[in-house]
Amino acid sequence: MDDLLQEFIAETRETLDALSGEIVAWEADPADRARLDAIFRFVHTVKGSCGFLDLPRLARLSHAAEDVLAAVRSGERTPDQKLVTAVLAIVDRIGEIVEAIDAGAALDDSGEELLIAALNSGAEAAAPAAQQAPSGQRVGNRSVRLSTDLLDRMMSGMSDMVLARNELARRMRDQNVDPTIEAALDRLSLTVAEMRDTVTRTRMQKVDALFSALPRMVRDTAAEVGKSVQLQIEGSDVELDREMIEMMRDPLVHIIRNSIDHGIESAEERRALGKREVGRLVVSARQSGNQIILEVADDGRGIDTDRLVQKLTVSGQSRGRDLSMLSERAKLDLIFEPGLSTKDEVTAISGRGVGMDVVRANIEQIGGRIDLVNAKDRGLRILIHVPLTLSIIPAIVIGIAGQRFAVTRQAIEEIVHVSGDTIRVDLLGDTPAATVRDRRMPLVDLAALLGLRATDPMAADMLAIISASGGSFAVAVDSVLDHEELVIKPASPAVMATGIYAGQTLPDSGSPMLLLDCAGVAAAAGINFARDTAVEEEEASEPEAISADALLFNDLDGRRRAVPLAIVDRVETVHSSNVRFSGGRMRLLVDDRIVPLAALGETDGHTELAVLRIKDGDAEIAYAIAEPVDIVAIPPEISPSAQPGPILGVVVIGDEQVELIDPQWLLGPDAEDIVRPGAPLCLIDSQSDSWIATFLKPVLEQAGYRVSTKANADEQPAVILTTDAAQAAARDGRVLRLSNDRRDTGGDDRVYRYDRAGLLAAVAKRVNVA
Repeated sequence: MDDLLQEFIAETRETLDALSGEIVAWEADPADRARLDAIFRFVHTVKGSCGFLDLPRLARLSHAAEDVLAAVRSGERTPDQKLVTAVLAIVDRIGEIVEAIDAGAALDDSGEELLIAALNSGAEAAAPAAQQAPSGQRVGNRSVRLSTDLLDRMMSGMSDMVLARNELARRMRDQNVDPTIEAALDRLSLTVAEMRDTVTRTRMQKVDALFSALPRMVRDTAAEVGKSVQLQIEGSDVELDREMIEMMRDPLVHIIRNSIDHGIESAEERRALGKREVGRLVVSARQSGNQIILEVADDGRGIDTDRLVQKLTVSGQSRGRDLSMLSERAKLDLIFEPGLSTKDEVTAISGRGVGMDVVRANIEQIGGRIDLVNAKDRGLRILIHVPLTLSIIPAIVIGIAGQRFAVTRQAIEEIVHVSGDTIRVDLLGDTPAATVRDRRMPLVDLAALLGLRATDPMAADMLAIISASGGSFAVAVDSVLDHEELVIKPASPAVMATGIYAGQTLPDSGSPMLLLDCAGVAAAAGINFARDTAVEEEEASEPEAISADALLFNDLDGRRRAVPLAIVDRVETVHSSNVRFSGGRMRLLVDDRIVPLAALGETDGHTELAVLRIKDGDAEIAYAIAEPVDIVAIPPEISPSAQPGPILGVVVIGDEQVELIDPQWLLGPDAEDIVRPGAPLCLIDSQSDSWIATFLKPVLEQAGYRVSTKANADEQPAVILTTDAAQAAARDGRVLRLSNDRRDTGGDDRVYRYDRAGLLAAVAKRVNVA
């Protein structure tokens, strides 16, 4: 409201200044119709604005003057000097009140009734009243209206100044210069930065300019589809670049019309669902860092993902994919499929299949992204993330195959070096994938994608984690060169047509550089985020759950099998010399430790073995295979195995039968030799002889306990094992002494060291007490 009031004050001042000569001319020639019309339009505009802004004094004065001028225009009254003087007094008073409002000063209303009375025909007090009207002190006008073209030219000039500053800084870094010149450059850089921010703010508008037309649109759209919708607008004072506001107008209108038409139910449906009859639509804006988040939320039916799958399957748009096997989040993203419409009939609002795909494309074109938060039968939230401005953006400059490219800082989650097990690059079948702290994502070899060189993605040393619409992916880069604020301009049509670039810029190096379009890179690489999403959701579920995605492989016995992808940590090749049958089962020496090895076939005769490293976050085991084949979706129809064992069942993939490995057989509680980090700790007394560590430790580990000679500072052992010859460190119920005398039972704290059953029972008793 304050902004509207200031705009009203500015417009009234401008009109009064323009009318000052017209009023004097009308006073000299009251019959001049053109000047009469100009004065009438002024008081009419003031009257209309006062009603909206709740300014009753101005409304009363302007309404009285409008009635008199309307009578003059219709010929009912003949203008004379007294009438002109009375109208002039009203106009002057309007100016005084406007100035008082702007200054926040009180202005006595005495004499205003006399000014209104002087307008009546035959009144004699017009001149005295006008003369008695107090003169207001006008506040200096601190605002000016500028053409948007002029603002654009200012921004373009400021952008060129930033580029010149960057180039000057680069040249000075390459040479030995006088420190006083460097100090002058620093002052110049500070001034340029301040001017850039100032010029940028001149282009900023409150997002209310985008929201102001929504109430009428919501009312008309709701009436058109026979629904009742209550609109709530929040964050109208958030500022956004004027160009961004214009580019967001059409996508926002489309989303809101969709919410009303598709999302919010009719009054009858809402009553049946126990909702109030009037639907609720909330449109809000908020700033988060260097971006603005626009949110549209309704309390309607949400998105029926099963219906999306059905519509795409029936229309043939599934392109051979089994959409029913997608995760819920991946199904939700189907709303962005081109040509999709959930309406069965074409209306003036929907049903033509021109929808959310265009909305997302428009948003991504300006460097934004769109997210959906769905709650079936409760509503849908649509969040649009857009940068504050399109002209100057912060970016990271990366080096690839000797070339430099820019990526918006907003799109980069982090940049990491490939090292150790937490950050690595694996090959699943023939598809490279990056694992960053137990989070698996697709890997894009950008150099190969851009045709710069033939590379081995497995040799990547540095990864940039990129956030795009629908998920994240990793990009193999050679170096990270700089962080700069860049001026982005459109590239040539041929370059933009590739879909990989979002524009070009001229950094301080002086060499033109292209800005990568992260969504375009993902599309060019053929990345389907549905797979990544499915894996994340499955990793959060129980380890034994069957994944929607599985790794298809050829096994050692010649059969083709599959294992849930969610439990496959990596695929690696090991030398056969690291595999041994010892202690009653197959074991693999890897990473300087022994890991249990499972296999359905003979490992003999192989110089090297492909091994699946399988983890569930709590245990680890290896599984030897012949070779990985592909990542596939598991159909819902599984023919169960005839008896429990390594095979869970059989499914049809392509045109062949494929056996599914049972995760419970691999990682279940009955799996042999798997020592789990959360298992109870059996502490060996450091003063005991080596017999416990040598002979008893394997027995306890086979039973599922952890055995160690020391515990962490924050960890309490469940059992302390000691021999007769040693003194236990702790004299409490946790101590279990191992006697070398078969006849010595000695009570609950003593057991014969070779009594395996008695020993395990005593340990279990103390663990249960602990």
